[in-house]
Amino acid sequence: MIRGVICKLEEAVCVSDVKQFKLQLVQLLPKLRRFACALTRNADDADELVQMACERAILKSDQWTDGTRLDSWVYTMMRNLWFSELRKRKVRLGQGQVDAEGMTEINSAPQAEDQVYASQIGQAIYALPDGLRSVTLLVCVEEHSYREAAEILDVPVGTVMSRLSRARLQLAQSLRDRPELSAETVQV
Repeated sequence: MIRGVICKLEEAVCVSDVKQFKLQLVQLLPKLRRFACALTRNADDADELVQMACERAILKSDQWTDGTRLDSWVYTMMRNLWFSELRKRKVRLGQGQVDAEGMTEINSAPQAEDQVYASQIGQAIYALPDGLRSVTLLVCVEEHSYREAAEILDVPVGTVMSRLSRARLQLAQSLRDRPELSAETVQV
């Protein structure tokens, strides 16, 4: 399926542009995976979401403007795909989401203590409500500006600021509740 899509794309655009687009998309995969994990709270759903977003990005690559941020474009696509998937599940299956405690994947420094802290912080982030979790990931982890996060999430900049403030307060409280990880040792 993907191979057919790529061939179709190569016919529409010159081969060097296609190679450059695919290279940029491949370089984004770790960030896309992190964002998908934050949205879905499930590793399998995250992988499926990344695949769907990449497929859609390749199919609609002619709609992407060269010189703009590819990551923002794909994040928006991914968010819309996930919300569509949730609506489908609600109607068809009534499935819920996996608890935040089940998600412990965050890559960090190779030292064991750092990995433990990163895992605990990741669990605290994944435990946040959807809107707060997405804003935190985009601004604090992916280092998007408030304006870029607002565009990706299709909300006003003030909403991003408000959600980020609430998320930071909730994270600080969550970290204070863990004796092994105090809020003083982690900057949120």
